[in-house]
Amino acid sequence: MNAVVQDRELEAKHRALWALGDYRTIAAEIVAPLGPELVAAAGIKPGDRVLDVAAGTGNAAIPAAAAGASVVASDLCPELLEQGRRLADERGVTLDWNEANAEALPFGDGEFDAVLSCIGVMFAPHHQQSADELVRVCRPGGTIGLISWTPEGFIGQLFATMKPYMPAPPPGVSPPPLWGSEDHVRALLGERVTDITTERRTLTVSRFSDGPAFRDYFKANYGPTITAYRAIGEDPQRVAALDAALAALADDALHGGSTMEWEYLLLVARKR
Repeated sequence: MNAVVQDRELEAKHRALWALGDYRTIAAEIVAPLGPELVAAAGIKPGDRVLDVAAGTGNAAIPAAAAGASVVASDLCPELLEQGRRLADERGVTLDWNEANAEALPFGDGEFDAVLSCIGVMFAPHHQQSADELVRVCRPGGTIGLISWTPEGFIGQLFATMKPYMPAPPPGVSPPPLWGSEDHVRALLGERVTDITTERRTLTVSRFSDGPAFRDYFKANYGPTITAYRAIGEDPQRVAALDAALAALADDALHGGSTMEWEYLLLVARKR
């Protein structure tokens, strides 16, 4: 199988993965605070031309548009874009929605004043290709702003827990939480950016009463978790093992209480 066919098949798999479950619910009930935080950190202002890459339902794109920017929200998954379009309409916010692969963005060089991605581009399989595109479409002197889950944080550990149950990735595909490693992202962006600032922060999540509640919520709503369960099929022992592992992970993060802290890396840089 040649590389072009492989890339098309991988793209189709990722598009289908994020259409599973109900990511809109997760975006609204859990990760909604991250988008406005990224918009503020990137200094988005009225009149800015902004691209939100792997925008999902517009977690960063909608707040950027509400701040007065001219915004394009791009994502591989048309179902998420349609949900975001409806959400923007409900909020009275106008922006463009564009189906696009983060690894091959259909925009011109230097087209945007700011290029953002909020826990989005990290899930594109080929990290260097995606990073190259972020830099390419940003104008010289423009801003690149990213929020990514860290490998050591809760979502990074969620992916580590699910990994033994997932299909092996194709050669050249990198783990999403690597985008939450400062050294990794600095290497991806290289000398093409300057004035890099990074900060590890945490999202406080109080949605779950215990580990099983978290597990069942993600089994129903989160595409990667649904994919892990589909991969193991009807094997009752493996299903039980993954059930127990996810519940234990969340119980450990709750520490017997009612809140969890999900660590992420906030990075803002300026294109040279």
